[in-house]
Amino acid sequence: MTDGAAAPDEATAPVAVRIGAPDEVPTGAPTLPSPRPLTAPASFHVLAKPTGPICNLDCTYCFFLSKEALYPGDRFRMRDDVLETYLRQLLESQAGPEVTVAWQGGEPTLMGVEFFRRVVALVDELRRPGQVVHHTIQTNATLLTDEWCALLAEHRFLVGVSIDGPPAMHDAYRVDKRGGPTFAKVRQGYDLLVAHGVDVNVLTTVHAANQDHPLEVYRFLRDDLGARYLQLIPIVERDNDTGFQEGDTVTERSVDPDAWGRFLVAIFDEWVRRDVGTVFVNHFDAALASWVGAPPAVCIFGETCGDAVALEHNGDVYSCDHFVEPAHLLGNVTQTHLVELLASPQQRAFGDAKRDTLPAYCRSCEVRFACHGECPKNRFTRTPDGEDGLNYLCAGYKAFFGHIDGCMHLMADALRAGRYADEVMAVLAKAGRNDPCPCGSGRKAKHCHQR
Repeated sequence: MTDGAAAPDEATAPVAVRIGAPDEVPTGAPTLPSPRPLTAPASFHVLAKPTGPICNLDCTYCFFLSKEALYPGDRFRMRDDVLETYLRQLLESQAGPEVTVAWQGGEPTLMGVEFFRRVVALVDELRRPGQVVHHTIQTNATLLTDEWCALLAEHRFLVGVSIDGPPAMHDAYRVDKRGGPTFAKVRQGYDLLVAHGVDVNVLTTVHAANQDHPLEVYRFLRDDLGARYLQLIPIVERDNDTGFQEGDTVTERSVDPDAWGRFLVAIFDEWVRRDVGTVFVNHFDAALASWVGAPPAVCIFGETCGDAVALEHNGDVYSCDHFVEPAHLLGNVTQTHLVELLASPQQRAFGDAKRDTLPAYCRSCEVRFACHGECPKNRFTRTPDGEDGLNYLCAGYKAFFGHIDGCMHLMADALRAGRYADEVMAVLAKAGRNDPCPCGSGRKAKHCHQR
């Protein structure tokens, strides 16, 4: 069904998904293994790609467009039987009471509104009694309409919209199929989401075109867009012809490691003075969790990984969204249950390798507790003593984590005492300008967090 204009009441009309009892399992579909494999995680995350790598834009740094070569001649549209099999397995696999159904691409809205009406109807039909389901989708926002936004609002989707900053910075690499700018269409879609009351996260990639303008980017997102939930994503694009995680050089679009550190530091210093508790930035939330001793908020900072997989349009499951490559294909949900794929020796080894292959230089690092070598996809440089496996962004992360240590201790202490992290702003503001900055940097406050 195409994504056309709908009558005013169609957005909330019930959708007839199929005929059959809710507990009827399609013939031949894998069933939940019993007993559950001991190596299966209690819960896990799946990033589903209903259109595979197909997108209406042509962002020059996009690592996923090249994945089209994995499925030559394919239509790249998820069939209804694959959709039902996947959702059934996902919902019955989660040991906890909550589960997230997440969609990405390519551009998932190319599937049309009716596909996502079927998604929410199937979820309501298949979820266990008392099971809470959260819907999320990542989009470039250029295809959104009132019909789309009504659906997203009704079912409380969390929508991630990719915006790289002000128009010139955004349009440097986020272009359409003719190489033209996309910011105006993205902004139109973003504003439409806000007008409909949809919960929105902004995803901002950091690259050669915006890496030297951290405060301009941050203030634009915070003040112009009014965004309150931000994800900063460093572009580390390996220079090769395969699109896989191969080679040890990066493209000219990639963020510079030192610039990445300065970018995070500059935004953090503004955030910690005025925005704690009102603006939420993924790297800052993750860091605070580490300083408190809580599990990391994002997978890249976990000691191990392997509990977040990617699902292709045809049901193929890969070890990670960043490793959609033949060597990391785990199987297909139409043949093997998701739980078995997550529990497989191949996937457990993939996840443990993050910890087990960490160079000695990293294992002895003072900020290992917050970093753990970050994402394995970026570990392709060498340590000062020549050992392989150092993260390309290491210098930036060391500078960032070292810089925020004092403020993180202040916030962590407040949380442990049953208070709120945002009191750090008052602590920093109360110091005399010629007094040592409360962050512990050793500098005077006027040269540190009262600048």
